[in-house]
Amino acid sequence: MSAASTDPRAATAEALVRFIRDEIPLAHAMDLRLEAHTPDRLSLAVPLAPNVNDKGCAFGGSLVSLMTLAGWALVELALRQRGEDCDVFVSESTVRYLAPVWTDFRADAVLAAESDWATFFATLAARGRARIEVNCAVPGEDGKPAATLAARFVAKRRASS
Repeated sequence: MSAASTDPRAATAEALVRFIRDEIPLAHAMDLRLEAHTPDRLSLAVPLAPNVNDKGCAFGGSLVSLMTLAGWALVELALRQRGEDCDVFVSESTVRYLAPVWTDFRADAVLAAESDWATFFATLAARGRARIEVNCAVPGEDGKPAATLAARFVAKRRASS
């Protein structure tokens, strides 16, 4: 029996990654996989080979895509685990490329220091939409960030049918 079959949160996270791979062709082409997750952190990983540029290092578009997907997935997973039916989108982001990445890589997404789930879900309950700040990073070989993304994600409750 796998960990995902005994832990409902793990099963939800694995289902979300399957959804991302099935519904977002870029994620499938990147060979996206779930690395790890907790209520406050989510990590997605990809191999270098399908995400390489002409210099042999990670393509900048793959770095920003992976960080955006990790941030989006962190918010989407929190919503799914609470049974919320929302559309989630990135409303703004800032990316910094700090060092080349020469190996398989991952993006770690965490809530920004000024954000918390309690406020996010209280706002969602009151207004039907809420926003939350997420920070993402791709660790480099030296442990320091090779790329970072600061993003605001918005969740909007879908109209019930």
